Amino acid sequence: MTTAGELRSGKSHKDENFPVASWIIHPRHRALILAFYNFVRTGDDVADHATLPAQEKLDKLDLLEAELLGKGDTQPEAVALRKAFAERGMSPKHAQDLLNAFRLDVTKLRYENWDELIHYCSLSAMPVGRFMLDVHGEDRSTWAASDAICAALQINNHLQDCGKDYRNLSRVYIPRDALAASGATVEMLGEARSAPALLKCLQALARRTETLLHEGRSLPGEIKDTRFALEVCVIDAFADKIVNLLKVRDPLSENVHLSKGQMAGVALSAMAGGLFRRVTGQMPRPASTGRVI
Repeated sequence: MTTAGELRSGKSHKDENFPVASWIIHPRHRALILAFYNFVRTGDDVADHATLPAQEKLDKLDLLEAELLGKGDTQPEAVALRKAFAERGMSPKHAQDLLNAFRLDVTKLRYENWDELIHYCSLSAMPVGRFMLDVHGEDRSTWAASDAICAALQINNHLQDCGKDYRNLSRVYIPRDALAASGATVEMLGEARSAPALLKCLQALARRTETLLHEGRSLPGEIKDTRFALEVCVIDAFADKIVNLLKVRDPLSENVHLSKGQMAGVALSAMAGGLFRRVTGQMPRPASTGRVI
């Protein structure tokens, strides 16, 4: 029997748009975070597999969940995360939420509106931030700001990959009502360049995503662990750079990703700025109004 891990795309934590268990994070947390990442990446790659039938994808995801919960030992990524959770006395809920997002990736190919998209993000992205906060023993009052940042990261990714998702998987995260409001159609995502109506839609969504980032800007100041707070500063800075690209570029025909060199420069600047604000007490305060989640 093919394990879920054998269906991996080859993408690793070093290929993401954000740091995963980087050197900024305390070494005592890295093994658990990498076990979580490998489990999640495996599930994500199963759901995104180009040729695997839908029912087989769902069966693989069910098997990953069963073994995460202790029912079998054939899936290395599930066994490793189960053991890592047991060592820390942590619940598997965040990982289970992500599996539910991957099931949606298989069964739900269109989203009607922003609320449906945010619901998807509540399973596909927000649990990652909540997991990281739990790993560091942070208070659950930090979840609101974290949820906003994680949703923004996810929607950035949807906008970056909108053409590829449509062409390869017939999957569209761009809400139908947003397309209609701009006079765009789903089929425009299959073109080599965005039609003016589609570009208007995508850039409007990027501006709405920027609002999410503003809502989460207080998160580093709410986090007690300094190293983790600095990592969040880096993640937020990456997301900010990407959303600014998406506001002015066409993701179907132009580069909307950061190079390794750009990421290194942004990371150093974000860490320095975050540390300065933390030392001087200038961290942003939590947003209280205007929520778009």
